[in-house]
Amino acid sequence: MKNGFDTMIVDTAGRLHINEEMIDELVRQKKVLNPRETLLVLDAMTGQDAVNIAKSFNEKLNIDGVILTKLDGDARGGAAISIKAVTGKPIKFIGIGEKFDALEPFFPERLVSRILGMGDIVSLVEKAQEVFDEKQAKDLEKKLRKDEFTLEDFRDQIRQMKKLGSIESIIGMFPGFNKFKGAINFSEAERDIKKTEAIINSMTVKERIYPQIIDGNRRVRISKGSGTKVQDVNELLRKYAETKKLIKKFAKGGAKGLPKQLFMR
Repeated sequence: MKNGFDTMIVDTAGRLHINEEMIDELVRQKKVLNPRETLLVLDAMTGQDAVNIAKSFNEKLNIDGVILTKLDGDARGGAAISIKAVTGKPIKFIGIGEKFDALEPFFPERLVSRILGMGDIVSLVEKAQEVFDEKQAKDLEKKLRKDEFTLEDFRDQIRQMKKLGSIESIIGMFPGFNKFKGAINFSEAERDIKKTEAIINSMTVKERIYPQIIDGNRRVRISKGSGTKVQDVNELLRKYAETKKLIKKFAKGGAKGLPKQLFMR
């Protein structure tokens, strides 16, 4: 194939409901393409509908496996068990986000843990190992020990965390998450993270490294550049100052009187 690739993915038109015309079209496409593997992508949020669709598609197209998406939302994947039962075909991948790297191999035992509310720490650790750079981690550790943690470092940490997935998908991997899930406003938390990153991006390099130089005029400029309010800039700087104190206490081996919140409200 062109550019030396040996695999081509053909993404057919998606449908929310089954109809004979669509199925016939897919049958014809499969005959023409003669694919090595046929995978059905299903939305885990649709529950029993996903099971019915899987059954119909398998009967007509003899699929080789299933990709189950939106497992980072409210759905915990109970449909996966039913899909396997009615089709006899494996769940090959699961989607836990909207980006390309949010597609991961399916491990039955880990899904069972999620369904039972026991989390999935193994997947979280594996994802963290893929995302976090070891050299950067060591450099950050040195900065923390020397009390040299800057707003640039904080922004880098936000970017690294975003690579892990949404806040909900990350927290959902911890045991017991479902007990307090309703108490967390994930949409607001995601907005706060975007706001924080926008504020830091609107600063100059010097301001990120030496935030003490950010006076009233600079705060107004930063708020306008980030599309936020001056109060938001003030809040970020206040919490950054709290974090610096926190780091100093850790560096000295103390842990009393630590603030419960750092940057996010």
